[in-house]
Amino acid sequence: MTTNEGGPAPRGDASWAAGALWWHVYPLGFVGAEIRPADPDAHLARPVEHRLGHLEAWLDHVVGLGLDGLLLGPVFASQTHGYDTVDHLRVDPRLGDEADLVHLVGAAHARGVRVVLDGVFNHVGRGHPAFRLVEEQGPAAPTAGLFRVDWTGWAAGQPVRVDVFEGHGALVALDHDSPAVADLVVEAMCHWLERGVDGWRLDAAYAVPPAFWARVLPRVRARFPHAWFLGEVIHGDAQAIVRASGIDTLTQYELWQGIWHAIADRNLYELAHAIGRHDDLLETFVPQTFVGNHDVTRIASAVGPERVPHALAVLLTVAGTPSLYAGDELAWTGVKEEREGGDDAVRPTFPALPPSPDELDPAARRVLDATRALVAMRRRLPWLTTARTDVLHLDNRALVLRTGTGFGAVVTALNLDDAPVSLPAADARTTVAGDGRLDAGTVHLPAGGWAVLEA
Repeated sequence: MTTNEGGPAPRGDASWAAGALWWHVYPLGFVGAEIRPADPDAHLARPVEHRLGHLEAWLDHVVGLGLDGLLLGPVFASQTHGYDTVDHLRVDPRLGDEADLVHLVGAAHARGVRVVLDGVFNHVGRGHPAFRLVEEQGPAAPTAGLFRVDWTGWAAGQPVRVDVFEGHGALVALDHDSPAVADLVVEAMCHWLERGVDGWRLDAAYAVPPAFWARVLPRVRARFPHAWFLGEVIHGDAQAIVRASGIDTLTQYELWQGIWHAIADRNLYELAHAIGRHDDLLETFVPQTFVGNHDVTRIASAVGPERVPHALAVLLTVAGTPSLYAGDELAWTGVKEEREGGDDAVRPTFPALPPSPDELDPAARRVLDATRALVAMRRRLPWLTTARTDVLHLDNRALVLRTGTGFGAVVTALNLDDAPVSLPAADARTTVAGDGRLDAGTVHLPAGGWAVLEA
């Protein structure tokens, strides 16, 4: 199935997802699995380790935060970190087996929590059987059409010159012009949707031609019309990608960068600019928003634990489909480094059970309390998902935002200065969260303070 030339690609009926609030997890790290086994092939033949129950034990924590979605990182068989998939139809034995994953999905659904899986469909691991067959048999291999290979001058026994993902030799790029690749992706998506998952995160969607998704997604939606598709896009024309691909939403990296840069650098003009750009996207789709994920330095390390509530206040009062990266609500720290293993600090093992609030230090407790208050407000005011935001006050270290529709308005006030400040509160009447004092149309913030107010 293809789309009309020049027209927008069709989308399904996943309207339920725009207002969902997600908890994002990197499963291999979460359960304490070995990320870089000494023998990347041998570990796939080891006995299954049934570790997904470790994640199930945190589901009540997810519900307690007020969230209703579980956004999982890679769970399929791979040689190392999960993004070098070798079998899309098999759960990684470091995590468990298919029955374990189906049980986790059922346990989440029983609590009203949807589950989305991470689909790595731009590339596969070099150990994928389909590519190993190509290495053994050359262009005569029945799977040769899955990959972009330069066979010029090739002879048996020579290395196969194949395209790889962003210079990573272990990640072999798929040929997205090949009908066989489309069939592979449709089969994998439908296999797990049949087993109860609610949608897919499309890893590295920016590296895949939008026309590929426009061919694949209608085939999947014909069977699962309510499935939701989130594309990982870190650059490019987001609106054009959505229109051409039919993907429901894309990751909003520009807003993420605007939030943490502005707070860390005490330059709130950058945030105001990013919010203006963010509002423009709403003409086409509802972006997927975040202040942390498995690929970036944790927000508490980026801005300091005392400023995490400022970031969360923006995330949860502007339009979008927000996700919280697991542990950020507890002010966990971790710095991403550009080296092998440089992601480990932001992908740690979680304890067997969530800590009680009494076990948290004061900074972490403040972040947890702010998270719960802001998520509760977001659930109570679902119109925030698509509401536009105006900037009412702006200087380097102080900002007031008003996000509203005909249903109401929310005012977000931030102070990054070392001195108290008084800011306009527009038509706000009550304080929802933060340490601001509201008085006759003015909100008074202490040094480094913040407040979310409701009209």
